[in-house]
Amino acid sequence: MYRSFCTLFLLVFFQAGYAQTTGAPLQPVAIAAKHAIVYNKPAPDFFEGALLGNGGMGVVVTTRPDAVVLYFGHNNVWDIRIAENNREALHDFNYVFNKVKDIPDLDGDTWYQQYKTLAVENYRQPYPRPFPCGSLVLGFDRRIAELIGHTLDISTGVCRVQLLQADKKTVYLELFTNMKSDQLQMQLVDAAGKPVPNIFNRVKMMADPSTPAEFPKYTTVTDLAAGILSFRQTMPSQEPKKYNPVTGDSRDKAFRLSVQVNGPLSKKSRINWSGNPEEMAPLEAAVATGSSFQAVVSLQEGLNTVVSKDMPALPSPSAKLYQQVAAESRQIWSDYWNKSAVKLGDDFLEETWYRNLYFLNCAAKEGVTCPGLFANWSYNKIGTAWHGDYHMNYNTQQPFWGTFSSNHTEKNLPYVQLIEALMPVSRNWAQEYYHLPGAYFPHSAFPVAMTMNPYPVPDWGWEVCETPWAVQGLWWHYIYSGDTTFLRNRAYEPIKAAVEFLVAYMKRPDAHGGNRWKDDRYHIFPTVPPELYGLRTGFKYNYDCTVDLTLTKFIFRAFEQATHVMGTNAQEQTLLADIKDILAHYPAYPTAMSGKYGKVLVSVPEEHDQVVYNLPNPLVTVFPGEEHGLDSPADTAQLLNNTLLHQQNEGGNDLVMQPLQAARIGKLDLDRFSRQVRYSLLPNGTATDMVMQTGGRYNDQTAFDYMSHMGIWFENFALPAVINECLMQSYNGTIRLFPNWPKEKDASFNNLRAVGAFLISSQQKQGKITSIKIRSEKGNTLRILIPWGSKGSYVNAKGKHPINKDILELKTSPGEEVVVSF
Repeated sequence: MYRSFCTLFLLVFFQAGYAQTTGAPLQPVAIAAKHAIVYNKPAPDFFEGALLGNGGMGVVVTTRPDAVVLYFGHNNVWDIRIAENNREALHDFNYVFNKVKDIPDLDGDTWYQQYKTLAVENYRQPYPRPFPCGSLVLGFDRRIAELIGHTLDISTGVCRVQLLQADKKTVYLELFTNMKSDQLQMQLVDAAGKPVPNIFNRVKMMADPSTPAEFPKYTTVTDLAAGILSFRQTMPSQEPKKYNPVTGDSRDKAFRLSVQVNGPLSKKSRINWSGNPEEMAPLEAAVATGSSFQAVVSLQEGLNTVVSKDMPALPSPSAKLYQQVAAESRQIWSDYWNKSAVKLGDDFLEETWYRNLYFLNCAAKEGVTCPGLFANWSYNKIGTAWHGDYHMNYNTQQPFWGTFSSNHTEKNLPYVQLIEALMPVSRNWAQEYYHLPGAYFPHSAFPVAMTMNPYPVPDWGWEVCETPWAVQGLWWHYIYSGDTTFLRNRAYEPIKAAVEFLVAYMKRPDAHGGNRWKDDRYHIFPTVPPELYGLRTGFKYNYDCTVDLTLTKFIFRAFEQATHVMGTNAQEQTLLADIKDILAHYPAYPTAMSGKYGKVLVSVPEEHDQVVYNLPNPLVTVFPGEEHGLDSPADTAQLLNNTLLHQQNEGGNDLVMQPLQAARIGKLDLDRFSRQVRYSLLPNGTATDMVMQTGGRYNDQTAFDYMSHMGIWFENFALPAVINECLMQSYNGTIRLFPNWPKEKDASFNNLRAVGAFLISSQQKQGKITSIKIRSEKGNTLRILIPWGSKGSYVNAKGKHPINKDILELKTSPGEEVVVSF
């Protein structure tokens, strides 16, 4: 009885203390709703349209003065043909290395230039690539309705297209993606959400205009009485010269796009501009007016043998079905938003946080192919630049950086699936090309069956950093989630394979000792800095790149910790001994002297200090290397600050990474960051890749927005990661609150995820941190820097305790909550 009373007393005491220190919890759904994307005019361009998606299927809602036009794509739908020619002619690494090292001028050498041409030949084919899934037109008579604009409610994923009728009554076409299946629901309603009579006079489906001529012609199915239009496209698995369109191949893929409206369709003719009668297209029909309008668009994809060849079974659209699916999807969105929240005294940064988490949820989910450069939105050639593929020198990894601290680790799982899928070709390349153990991850990759490296060119294809970078996200997944089952079953082997390759590569005779080095270091050689130099004569700029060194060290340390957690130290003792030996004889990070800023980090030894970088290479030891940061000693901190002030970035690849680096050392200018984000915004609310300056690969005739027309840049959905790092950092196991947030702006957050599987909630008000709440998911040891120093107290289930150190270190229990107050 006494024990029960004490437990009850402590529980009430704990809850009361939490309520007093934290105030009311944030309401993320309501906050997200504040940041709707509004467009008050027709949006005919692809990049003006509202973005919808369920993580697999993506839809772009565009509007014309006479129609609503929807563009469909899917992460699973690719032109899966791939060229894998010249396998023997490419030889192996040793052959190329030994040839290259004796060439006095690579730029002028005929053999080398011919070899590069041969090596890139496969990649220059127009496939593989994301394959657009067609479009749907809903036309109306401009004499009876006017297109006003659209509003996208990111809290629910519902787009409302506003139309003004001739009688001055406003109606709305509501559209949203079913979050459980690849369907789009839509309904015409009034301001109160009640169905109204249909105003659309025609519906038309169109196959994508970029469909290759050599593809089998799409087939159509219509049932006008049932209100159905549908087409089916087969996608060959073999290159044109190898493919038999009559017999096909068992690996062929297909998709079917179908629409069903809630009433019968009919065919009508019209008089065209030349005065002649014109019949409707095969996939076009008139829609009956008078009754309400509901419609469902369905996308089916998969193997050609699985996708239905006959009339598909479609859900009959109705107001009841619409409301039922809408309620389910609203709940899924609510669950998503309630995982974490921020409320910021900076409306634009708050908007950036919520909008980009919305886009992320539309673009990626477990069980679906990992998105490429432009995710699941495509049309014609939009979304196909660089094959829309996986670039492993940051582009592929970056979108998932925000999944950890935003408490959406489930959104990292598509990336995990990608790495698992790449393991066979990466192991094969390490063994067959390098004759080394482990796995070497390719520079570019595709979500199709590959038996060789798609980009074996000895420039970007020799970027060693891409191997540790590829598996880094698996380690982050473990340390933020604390999921040892994930570590054992999904992360351990890929990390080990990367380590095996890196150890063997650094212990090659060419990378250690001898006349070249004249030291006792193990070097990363040869290699290429990301997006800089390529392979140079005499291997100038081709060794010990900063990014190679820091990421290799990161993954070595990660593997050491993983063996400790998994209890595999004994069986891995040889590999661990090699790691210890290499780290004891590790190259120093390259530096240069700046006339204005003093000593600065650079991307590679021998580099001068005036380089204009494409990727923010000099500060990669801060991020993604996570070797340096706010806890670095004074001399290192000065070096980092010098480098931040000194480095020049040409844009395109720095919108997230460079600000994240600055935030990690507490030096990010949030106003300047906001201005760069605004500069990069498209009408649809996404941030594109914009050029920032000349002096590197760009010149005064470069269109600074040339990348904005390529597609929806998936990588920039990581912008919330920058904001999270300003609010809370934990990368080295010590939690810091508001390390880069200005005192003059209030801010609060709920359930940002910290290393060690802790969920952190806190508030800064009028320059003071007024509340801290920690929930321990796995019972790890908590380390948190107390913002007001060695004072105050903390409360947990055992009672109230004084704080007498600047860092509170506390062994927690799974599910335990701790409230810290001053």
